[in-house]
Amino acid sequence: MKFTGKSIKYGDNVDTDVIIPARYLNTIDKKELASHCMEDIDKEFVHKVQAGDIMVAGFNFGCGSSREHAPIAIKESGISLVIARSFARIFYRNSINIGLAILECSEAVDGISDGDIVEADLDKGVIYNKTTGKSFATQPFPQFIQKIIQNGGLVQSIQAGEIK
Repeated sequence: MKFTGKSIKYGDNVDTDVIIPARYLNTIDKKELASHCMEDIDKEFVHKVQAGDIMVAGFNFGCGSSREHAPIAIKESGISLVIARSFARIFYRNSINIGLAILECSEAVDGISDGDIVEADLDKGVIYNKTTGKSFATQPFPQFIQKIIQNGGLVQSIQAGEIK
């Protein structure tokens, strides 16, 4: 499983209310959620994000509430992978459940700047900053998580017979 995209970088403790403000939680329309993703921290996010981009963040990304709206908004905005120092536990689980690839790697967070072109090979456990030429080792994604991501989430994986 490989991802390549431009990095969009944020700091520590980005909570779910910043990812998708509560005032937009009256809808389950994924495109509508994506249209407001990150707007309280980065008004330009929805205008600059492109399909395949990679979000990079600091510690405790996705802290706050347990709502699945946050990873849904990120995924629907076009982000293919989120790399952070650490994730809030419920955000981590919700991300896998809805098919958003996420990865913890402090060294990569330190070595990636906003706008860098990043390539991640989750089979091999390597993140490569194509802008700087630096690479970072991480744990490869387990096959069962890769299948969930490839199928678009946990429910889709069960429906496809990948998970019993």
